[in-house]
Amino acid sequence: MNEHIEKIKKAIEPLRQQIINHKVYSAIKDVNDLKVFMQYHVYAVWDFMSLLKALQNNLTCTTVPWFPKGLADTRFLINEIVVGEECDVDSDGNRKSHFELYLDAMQQCSADTSQIEKFIDVLKSNGDFNAAFTASDTPQEARNFVDFTFKIINSNKDYLQSAIFTFGREDLIPGMFLSIVNDIHKNLPDSITVFKYYLERHIEVDGGHHSNLALQMTANLCGTDEQYWQEAEQATIESLQKRIDLWDGVYKQIVKNKIAVGV
Repeated sequence: MNEHIEKIKKAIEPLRQQIINHKVYSAIKDVNDLKVFMQYHVYAVWDFMSLLKALQNNLTCTTVPWFPKGLADTRFLINEIVVGEECDVDSDGNRKSHFELYLDAMQQCSADTSQIEKFIDVLKSNGDFNAAFTASDTPQEARNFVDFTFKIINSNKDYLQSAIFTFGREDLIPGMFLSIVNDIHKNLPDSITVFKYYLERHIEVDGGHHSNLALQMTANLCGTDEQYWQEAEQATIESLQKRIDLWDGVYKQIVKNKIAVGV
């Protein structure tokens, strides 16, 4: 394994452990708690797709007339990931992006999708993130998470985009969370079958094959440039901290809801 890759993995391991062992997972006791989690997490699912497309735009030719751009190996890596993320299959075999699959999961368990849908509608109409956040009443932690991702996207530094895509978004789902979801599924099988499927696909596709492809992509883009690797490490650390902050926001909202109903 590339020595720079190993150095980043070592530097971020404490943050990864904070995420994997975050108290938000133990706070999720029932489907209502899970709904809160999904209403925050869906923003990360959406901006992951935006990060992915930024990489595709930077690493391949997506304009006409077409011209060869970058290394063919890197083009292959990002295009293969795009196909898997943007055109995966649901449990019925229908083609869907992972974001659309996530919305299906939210709708199945009656989680509120109005915020993320309003956010996207406003952003699509005027491209103004602040207006979209305000109109949709996006939670501050989700807003901060998306803002950071788009700061990296707007840097136009493909090696930073690749770094946070690779290390900030690789498989961080703990076994405990899967156990909680499985327990809820046993009690309410008709409410979270789609979400259970989403998690299983995420682990199978994102955490396995795509993770290896992304590691190779980051190694290709940073190459032997020490400055690139240093910047990549710092961006990854910031990305993981934003994930921790997002989970903190979910935890606080779950606790607040429980207090409100006297639990």
